[in-house]
Formats: sequence, C-alpha cells, structure tokens
Amino acid sequence: MEDEVDRLVAAWRRERPDLDVEPLEVLSRVSRLARHLDRARRLAFAEHGLESWEFDVLTALRRAGTPYQLSPGQLLTQTLVTSGTMTNRIDRLTKKGLVERLPDPSDRRGVLVRLTDEGRDRADQALAGLLAQERAILAELSHAQRGELAGLLRQLTAPFDNIPG
Repeated sequence: MEDEVDRLVAAWRRERPDLDVEPLEVLSRVSRLARHLDRARRLAFAEHGLESWEFDVLTALRRAGTPYQLSPGQLLTQTLVTSGTMTNRIDRLTKKGLVERLPDPSDRRGVLVRLTDEGRDRADQALAGLLAQERAILAELSHAQRGELAGLLRQLTAPFDNIPG
C-alpha cells in the first residue's frame, strides 16, 4: 500500500539523491497523522459545544478527581499556557457555567477552580466522543500493533516531556 509520503520521499530521492531523506518516512507520517487527529478532535469537541482549549482545562480538572478542583497554577502546569491566558480561559469557562472560582482555604489570597456538574458532564461526553474518533483512526492496527506503536512513540516523545522548564 502506497501513501502520499511514499510519493514525496521518492520525489526527493530522485531530486536530491545526495540527501538521506529517511526521517521523512516517519516524521512526515506523524505530521500528517497529527493533522488528521486535530480534525477529529475538533469534530468530537464541537459535537459537545467545546473548543480544544476548553476541553483541555475541563479534563485537567476532571482528572484531578473529586472535588474536581485545581489552583490556576496547577492548571498552568497541565495545559502549558501563560497565566494571562489561563485567567482569560477561566473567566470564559466561568461565564459558560462550566467552572467556578472558590476561595482557597489554605491560601487567603488564592483561588481554586472547580468543575461544575455541567462542566463535568460536558468533559465526560466530549472525552467519549474523542475516544470514538481515535478508535476509528487506529482501527487498521491490531491491539499488539497499537501497543508497539505506543511504545515507539513514547521513546521519541519522552525526552521532550522531561525537559526542565
């Protein structure tokens, strides 16, 4: 089975035989897959009235477990955005009734961000929709192949995830 990357690599090998274009065989496919995944994610979230960034914040809170709350700083760490961006996101999610701000009992100046019941329901529904989309993307691979691919991708991404700062 030939794909677009095979054609791209063949063209580069013909035009630039002096270059080793082997990395394109893997990373161009990862890049193309990322675009397809991004489309699938946007579709899954839109079906539940959410943007990708909203899903990221809501699911960070959902994964925290009962009572589904985190400090804005903890949300920053999990979503990798600036504090100004996070403040704006919390404001927008509060207006939609998906989160609420509460005083932090351990820090008189601090606040906690907590999922509302509607926020939890939307996060759960959007996650189920996302997983259905992702299962469809992976349908051509066996269980063993998915495990092998996950391990290989982990080997590539772990060094980036473990960079300090």
